[in-house]
Amino acid sequence: MNYELITMNKERGFMSPIETQEVLSEDITGASDNDNMKLVPVAESIRYRKRAQSAEKKVEVLTEQLAEAKSQATKISEQLSNIQTEQKLTRKLAAAGAVDLETAMLIAKARVEDQTEADVDGVIEQLKKEKQYLFADGNRAVTVKKTAGARERIQNSQTILERAAKKAATTGNRTDLQEYLKLRRNFI
Repeated sequence: MNYELITMNKERGFMSPIETQEVLSEDITGASDNDNMKLVPVAESIRYRKRAQSAEKKVEVLTEQLAEAKSQATKISEQLSNIQTEQKLTRKLAAAGAVDLETAMLIAKARVEDQTEADVDGVIEQLKKEKQYLFADGNRAVTVKKTAGARERIQNSQTILERAAKKAATTGNRTDLQEYLKLRRNFI
């Protein structure tokens, strides 16, 4: 196409979309490159642009999904490490003879979280030294003491008063006698 003819048509407003595309590509490549020039119809270039835009949107969505999956993976790995540490603490505390496992577990877990890369055995040993009441000694057996609300049951049809009287008579101890008299006052 002749450049003068194009400019004339451009001034008059008689250009088709294909001619406009040709003019644009001529302006970009230059007038001497007419032999190497590729002409693309406008409708096809619009289709290419839409496909490129949809591909860019898909890339954005997939990058967001990847970032979300990575954050979920890190959360899950943190939860797994916390569970593993908790199980390790539970096993070690039970092996150390913890009487109140829940309390010992809470204290040990707090100490492990405070320290970075804490040695679980060291934490348990420190806990045994500081809070001896949480652990049973190997020498003494753990005895359960009755609380004030729990009373001893009467055995062999023997009342508490009769047992206290018998104990005071056999031992001859003043405290036993005083206990008997106190009980007697309550019943009589």
